Amino acid sequence: MLRPESRIITAIVTALVAFGAISTDLYLPSLPAIAVQFQAGAGSVQLTLSVFLVGFAVSQLVYGPLSDRFGRRPVLLAGLALYVAASLACALAGSLALLIVARFCQALGACAGVVLGRAIVRDLHEPAQAAKVLSYIASAMALAPALGPILGGYVEAWLGWRANFLLLVGFGALTWLACLSLLPETNSRRNPEATRIGRSLAIYRELAAHPLYRGYVLICAFGYAGIFAFISGSSFLLIEVLGLPPERYGLCFAAVVAGYMIGAFTSGRLTLRLGLERLIAVGAVIGLAAGLLAAGLTLFAAPTVAGLVAPVFLYLIGAGLMLPNAMAGAMGPFPERAGAASALLGFVQMVFAAGLGVLVGQLHDASGRSMTFAIAAVGLGAAVTVWSMAQRRRARVEVS
Repeated sequence: MLRPESRIITAIVTALVAFGAISTDLYLPSLPAIAVQFQAGAGSVQLTLSVFLVGFAVSQLVYGPLSDRFGRRPVLLAGLALYVAASLACALAGSLALLIVARFCQALGACAGVVLGRAIVRDLHEPAQAAKVLSYIASAMALAPALGPILGGYVEAWLGWRANFLLLVGFGALTWLACLSLLPETNSRRNPEATRIGRSLAIYRELAAHPLYRGYVLICAFGYAGIFAFISGSSFLLIEVLGLPPERYGLCFAAVVAGYMIGAFTSGRLTLRLGLERLIAVGAVIGLAAGLLAAGLTLFAAPTVAGLVAPVFLYLIGAGLMLPNAMAGAMGPFPERAGAASALLGFVQMVFAAGLGVLVGQLHDASGRSMTFAIAAVGLGAAVTVWSMAQRRRARVEVS
């Protein structure tokens, strides 16, 4: 086993945190082809995205307490094994219904990597340093959604949509082997009562009642929902409506994700100097401005590739500044409940994004407004939350 602080461990954690993104973004260019294969509409095929988030959200509430009780390693290895089996089921699915079920099971496994990867970072670092590490991990992790649609587009063009799920089988198997052979146990504060249902519910209630935690969770939910609105609507809009081939769609998606990499990397460089709250506020302002720009462009003109990609690129710069810092801020006060804090945060984040994704899919049309208006709305929600938290901090200072 390697030392927990080694760069190889950081690389493994980065791969773990990337499971959610790569499981979604690799097959995005295949969504129109899946619709043709199963003779389904955009809204029905979009359920393979939203049901993934639902499974991801629900399982987080389980992985957090389990890892707090039994440790990160055994729970992680079990989750990754499930992921490999479910990914294979996706590749072999003979109907859209079976694909949706397999995607749900795939999410149950993928969730282990994301929840426990974040918890491992909190196990090893104090809040400020954890924010810095999470920011660097986020910028490196962004390679998954940046390269995923490009690779997925070419695989779709050459081998068909099933081959993308076979790639996920390989990714899951390799990561499982790396965790088995190299990843040490990092949970030194195991809680024997963490898996008691009553105790777990009490912990989640205590977390939800904490105003600071609640505010950071809302920021994460709004920030990620805007990203997922683009994920839900962009492939149908850019490929079907604007006529981009799948491989060129992947390049556009990569250009958008570059914005997240810029924001996350900038956050990693500046968090210790400027603080979490200031960077979150800057990210919220950028996200709101970008969302309003995207909505305005589709409201007054027909959608264009540049008119969609450029504003979302800016939105993801803001998200890259907001999300790592808000995650670190949410988990920071709870070192003994890092798993539960990470789980509840992810649950709220994913459920909100899944609901917004269904709405975007059902309202999809050639105008692109369902997607851009959704991004503007969540950008406003994040900005209002940041402003509200700042007002509460200011009031406490004045009272003291």
